[in-house]
Amino acid sequence: MISGLAVTVGPFHPAVEWGLLLHTVAGVFTTALLVWYFVRHWKNYCHQSLSDVLLLGYVGLTALAVCLVSGFAVTWQGLFALKTAPWLRYTHLISTLLAFAASAPHIAIAWLRRRREVSRPAFGWLGTAVGWTVVAVGAVAGLTYAYSGTRYKNVFPADYSFIYGKNRPFAPSLARTSTNGAFDPVSLSGSETCGSSTCHTQIYNEWKPSAHRYSAMDPVFQGIQTVMAKQNGPESTRYCGGCHDPISLFSGAKNILAENLTGLVGYNEGISCVSCHSIQKTDVRGNANYTMMQPTEYLWQWSAAGSAGAITRNFLIRSYPARHDMLSKRMYKKPEYCAACHKQFIDQEVNRVGWVQLQNQYDNWAASHWNKKGDASATVECRECHMPLVESTDPAAGDTSDYNRTAGDHKHRSHRFLAANNFVPALLKLDGGKEHVQLTEKWLHGDIAIPEIRSKWAEGPVVRIRVEAPPTVAPGQKLPIRIVLVSNKVGHDYPTGPLDMIQSWVELKVQDLQGHTVFASGQLDDKNFLVPGTFLFKAEPVDQYGNLIDRHNLWEMVGVRYRRSLFPGYSDTVEYNVLCPSGDPRAQVKSGDDVKAYSIPTSRSGTLRIDARLQYRKMDQFLLNYVLGDKGLTAPVVEISNASASVCVSPVGNAAECP
Repeated sequence: MISGLAVTVGPFHPAVEWGLLLHTVAGVFTTALLVWYFVRHWKNYCHQSLSDVLLLGYVGLTALAVCLVSGFAVTWQGLFALKTAPWLRYTHLISTLLAFAASAPHIAIAWLRRRREVSRPAFGWLGTAVGWTVVAVGAVAGLTYAYSGTRYKNVFPADYSFIYGKNRPFAPSLARTSTNGAFDPVSLSGSETCGSSTCHTQIYNEWKPSAHRYSAMDPVFQGIQTVMAKQNGPESTRYCGGCHDPISLFSGAKNILAENLTGLVGYNEGISCVSCHSIQKTDVRGNANYTMMQPTEYLWQWSAAGSAGAITRNFLIRSYPARHDMLSKRMYKKPEYCAACHKQFIDQEVNRVGWVQLQNQYDNWAASHWNKKGDASATVECRECHMPLVESTDPAAGDTSDYNRTAGDHKHRSHRFLAANNFVPALLKLDGGKEHVQLTEKWLHGDIAIPEIRSKWAEGPVVRIRVEAPPTVAPGQKLPIRIVLVSNKVGHDYPTGPLDMIQSWVELKVQDLQGHTVFASGQLDDKNFLVPGTFLFKAEPVDQYGNLIDRHNLWEMVGVRYRRSLFPGYSDTVEYNVLCPSGDPRAQVKSGDDVKAYSIPTSRSGTLRIDARLQYRKMDQFLLNYVLGDKGLTAPVVEISNASASVCVSPVGNAAECP
């Protein structure tokens, strides 16, 4: 009873865990003895007339039977099920209390009445009970002293540089710990244990190829971090660490003279399960403005899957879930939680000049038509798009805190965090990377259906494209072409993220019916660079001297000389003036040693076909070559959407003349 109350209302402590384990073992091994004793006891008194003592005995015996059955059920669930049922745990506790409440007066009244019949009342049972209780408490104390979990080394390296003062050890990042001190990297890692036998295996497998997982091992991030450390000092890379590499940041790895600015644990796990789920509070200011606590671990927390320690740990988590349940908070569902990292700025501590806004998904969304403040049924939030509901057998399935969900819906939110990076998972050959890339490309096409938000989301591609052109044009005249782009189902700017490295452009081709190209724009050359004159969504940041920031060296950025992207629900246009071929050999255009010949003569009508495509790739070729070397690597191009139109080329200006 004492251990049950400690589990329910006591503080989370290794002593309580040891008490629960001893309670379980004792219960299993004494059940047969208890059953034998109470059957024998009942046979001795069942012939008596019903009395207050007998009634209390029956009540206590019934409660004890419920206690034993529910105890075995909870033990079985703790060992073999996904989780223990709360109603079973509470049934076990309440039946124990009821058994005690009925048995105590039953024994006391019986003893008082027997005292008149015997010269010396026997107190042996009481002494035995007290003795075993003392032994049990002593065993719990001894076991707790012997092993109370991993002893973390929450200390900064001896040479740690507090460049911004000891009160801001992780600056210029705004991330901080609840103690304002270092955290042992082991305490924020161990994501594999979350995916161990019968636990969050499905969610773990989703996370493994995700951008959150490879945020620190991304070779582009690693390359840029190295350059930043050389140019601006190793401590400056803490600015990046709050979002990309929190485990290394909080362990003090991003330090002067450090050989590796990303420790092995942080490199492999990036934004680990625990580092994300241990955040206490966030602020929409961005730049990793959050506070992280160090989670209290269970006994044998980091034991390898399948080991006795892992089996015991999983049993404790299921049977004593209160502390584990704290890793899931309503806060994690809000867009403001995402804003801590998905909003970025540079200030004087980084660029030595002043404040400049960088990528900002949160404010874009908050000001858009997707955000209907106060009306969840009409609002499309970050998690509804990027963490859509999937069929689940996970213990985390079901949710009662969402307006449209239930505890038994057998769904959880996908931890793939699908977005726009179809390059790195394949480059790193991550487990599940191939499937993740395929899903990312489907996502970019707008082909992934999300039933949860079907009634309030849009249909079709993420960005619509339309070709506007006159129905006819005369040979030798200019053909005006207008491309209209509409942000259809993007919750923030399109494209979003670091627009100095992301590329989205219009590829246009005008051809006659025989396939001769009249006009082309937006093609890649043989080295995978975009040809000059391409219409491009991008940003061109500059340093204090007006030089272009083209190596993602944002620590030198003070402003932008050009920026173009699509706000949610808005449109943009691109206009081209194409010279329609006249068919006159004298007007043929030379290109190198080749003469472009066209099949549309001046004497009769023909047709031109206009094909427009909105293309996307995660990284421009110059930066890729700079960071990884000219190794023939290139980011794959994804077609977001396309459109086409036909124009009649008629000497008489009549569309009916066209074939």
